[in-house]
Amino acid sequence: MDGQGERYIYDRIPHRPPFLWLDRVLEITPDAIRAEKTIPADLDLFRGHYPHHPLMPGVLLCEAVFQAGAVLLAEREQTGEGAMPVLTRITAARFKREVPPGATMVITARLVERVGPAWFLKGSVRVGDRTALQVEFACAVKEERGKGSR
Repeated sequence: MDGQGERYIYDRIPHRPPFLWLDRVLEITPDAIRAEKTIPADLDLFRGHYPHHPLMPGVLLCEAVFQAGAVLLAEREQTGEGAMPVLTRITAARFKREVPPGATMVITARLVERVGPAWFLKGSVRVGDRTALQVEFACAVKEERGKGSR
């Protein structure tokens, strides 16, 4: 698949700006996804997150990986309207490098296994040729509140 932008992402997960941490999906297979996000240099959160040495909060690096995993699960399972992947566990998060304003992150997530309703995944964030984050996590697909099955 060639790169897919906002519309593709919007059709698969409920996240929207200012809390959407994916710009485009670069590649997706049944078991893995590679996406991209360019961090705006003027992002408001940099005013308060180390203002004299701004960097992306680690929790938001993790969130980008989780969102990529959610797109992967939505595509794989064809969840459709009313269902959404929800984070259920975070393990083994390793922060290796800082991500500065203006950086373009390449975000990956891949399926490791499925046990009942739980999906176990591994992901990473890279900037250039350097790894900034490695994380393992789990998700389950849930019904959105207020939406029943069809």
